Amino acid sequence: MKHLLTATLVFVSLLGFAQERLPQERLPQVPKGAWKSQEPTGSASTLIVADNYLAIASYSIGNKYFERAEGGPFTMSGDQMTYTPEFNSADTAKIGVPIVFTVTVKDDILTLKYEEAMVWMRVDDATSAPMAGAWHITQKAGGQGEMAAIHEEGTRKTLKLLSATRFQWFAIDPAVKGFYATGGGTYTLKNGKYTENIQFYSKDNNRVGSSVKFDHKMEGGRWDHSGKGSDGKPVHEIWEKIQ
Repeated sequence: MKHLLTATLVFVSLLGFAQERLPQERLPQVPKGAWKSQEPTGSASTLIVADNYLAIASYSIGNKYFERAEGGPFTMSGDQMTYTPEFNSADTAKIGVPIVFTVTVKDDILTLKYEEAMVWMRVDDATSAPMAGAWHITQKAGGQGEMAAIHEEGTRKTLKLLSATRFQWFAIDPAVKGFYATGGGTYTLKNGKYTENIQFYSKDNNRVGSSVKFDHKMEGGRWDHSGKGSDGKPVHEIWEKIQ
C-alpha cells in the first residue's frame, strides 16, 4: 500500500507538472533580434524583429546601394506569424495584405515559410537588450532649440526598430501607401553615448559609412538623444516605445 501511495503521488505530481508546462509550450515564440540573409542580386538583407513589429532592408554597403525595404506589425499564434506590411518601397500592392508565415528557429537559423522558405541567420538575440523594441518619435527640437511635440499629419509616422546591435528607422504613411525614407545599420550604447554606424540610407547614399554619436538618456520610458546628425545639423529628439 505504501509503495502504491508513493507511486500515485509521483504520478499526480508529474501530471500537475505537465499541466503547468503545457500552456507555456504553446505560447508563441517571437524570434526577437536581428537576422541576415544574402539576396540573389548580391546585396545583403537584414531583418529586425521587435515586440510586435518587423522591418527588412536590402542593400550593399560596398556599393552604397539601397535596394528595398518593407515592414509592419505582426502577431504570433503558435508557430504561425501573421505579418501585415505597412510599407513596401518596391511593391505598394502588398501593403495592407496579411501574410501568414510558418516560423521555425533552430541552431540560430530562422526559417519563414510562405509560398517559399526564407532562411535567415541570427545576428543577435534581443531578448534582454535594454533598447530593443519599436520606437516612435514624439518630440523634436525646433530652430531655437526648444522641444515641441511632433504632430504628423494623418497616419504618417516615423518609427525606429532596435535589436541588440542593429537599428532601422523609416518614415511612412500606411493609409496612402506612402514610403518616404529609411536608414539603418549598427549601433552601440556606452557611457551615456549612443552611436549609429550607417550602412544604408534611401535618400542619400553618401552618408553610408559615416557614424553619428549622441548623448543618450532614459527618463520615464522616454529616450532622449541629442547631438549632430549625419548631415552635421543639430539633433535633439524624444522617442517612446510603441505599446
